[in-house]
Amino acid sequence: MTDQPHLAQQSLSTEAARLLANTTKSAPQYIGSSPRWLVQFLPWRALEAGTFRINRLRVTAPPARLVPVVDQGAESSVTGSALRSVPALQYVAEDFLATMADALSVEQHSAGEQIHDGTGEPRFVIVVSGKIEALDRDPHGIAVRRALLGPGSHLGQETLDAEPTPSPVIRAVTPVTLLAMTRSRWESLTADRADLRVACEVARQRPPGVNDFGERVPDLQSGHEGEVDVPRTFVDYDHAPREIGLNLVQTVLQMHTRVTDVYNSPHDQLDQQMRLTVEGMRERQEWDLINDPQTGLLGQVSESMRIPTRLGAPTPDDFDEMLSLVWKEPAFFLAHPRAIAAFGRECTRRGVPPPTVQLYGSPFLTWRGVPIVPTDKLSVDARGASHRTQVLLLRVGEERQGVIGLHQPGLPGEDPRVPSMSIHPMGINHQAVASYLLSLYSSVAVMADDAVAVLTDVEVARYHNYD
Repeated sequence: MTDQPHLAQQSLSTEAARLLANTTKSAPQYIGSSPRWLVQFLPWRALEAGTFRINRLRVTAPPARLVPVVDQGAESSVTGSALRSVPALQYVAEDFLATMADALSVEQHSAGEQIHDGTGEPRFVIVVSGKIEALDRDPHGIAVRRALLGPGSHLGQETLDAEPTPSPVIRAVTPVTLLAMTRSRWESLTADRADLRVACEVARQRPPGVNDFGERVPDLQSGHEGEVDVPRTFVDYDHAPREIGLNLVQTVLQMHTRVTDVYNSPHDQLDQQMRLTVEGMRERQEWDLINDPQTGLLGQVSESMRIPTRLGAPTPDDFDEMLSLVWKEPAFFLAHPRAIAAFGRECTRRGVPPPTVQLYGSPFLTWRGVPIVPTDKLSVDARGASHRTQVLLLRVGEERQGVIGLHQPGLPGEDPRVPSMSIHPMGINHQAVASYLLSLYSSVAVMADDAVAVLTDVEVARYHNYD
């Protein structure tokens, strides 16, 4: 085979031709931008002076709270003041609580181990790490789960009563560390303090006329026969209602006047810089609406509305448990895309693929008819092989005592495209650099404790083999 003879160039090359041609240029692309569905799904309330006050009924019997524990494995501990989170101990003297804290023993159990068989000596336990479940048997002898408890939860405060009730079966779901006290140990601590045991029992019992949320309900009478005295009542308000201020996302955008003078075709440089900066601010706005410790959703969730997954992966059972908490007109789940994928895998494994629904022109998975809305602002905590996150379930709307967004439109210098976003020119310095102050104001308010539930300890890296 002979080599081809060298051929002389017969026309202008495309490389050279492009030197005389125009190019069509796209605007800068921002990969970190997202649909920000939470901002779109929330109803927004306009404020007048940057502050929103949530007035509620007065709580006369505070519900149980998680116990702050110090997780140090076999050296784990709790302070006496932290034990006041247990309702039965809320009125106990500080010195005795310190004594009780020192008397708690540390126990460590492996996954699946039975911690208490339900027939032995009653026990009071605080979960330091891991998960336990309490099991009872129904009248037919079938085991039913009474509670699933994670870190900071406690079980068996009835052990502290003058007449303790039998303990349920307690089993470790995962490797677990506990702080525990037996009934005999409690009795030895209070041998000369019978009044203290009675006080614990009284403190644990709900006062008459108080609902599950600790609110005193109106004294009412109903019926249609006879002549009865009509009760007299009133509804008391919280004397120190919570106030939520607007959160601020702010930056100063700088542009050299040479750039805006000379390089404005085909795209306006200042307009593009503004667009991209505002896009980043709106991404941070949604992150703050979820994660800000003072004004974010996660910071406002009541402890009674926080539940752990049973085994890590988000299952239909876990989502049903959330729906049992936010059962008054639930609006949507909020989850990281990886959590939604993990939930889909669990549904596929059980043969119950979740249906989809079209909202805002996009498909969303649903569970029990409630949309599952994706957001990348619920972070995934990657530690070794474990990748864990959280899932939220919301009821929305002020008239529903749900979740609402807060903003203050009509600001001086407000951007007409973004409510509550103000843009203030700050002038040009001696280096010919122009500055613009951008400020975005917003917050979120949870009107009632039962408006938001959070599923914690959600494992998103578990996969299945389908044979």
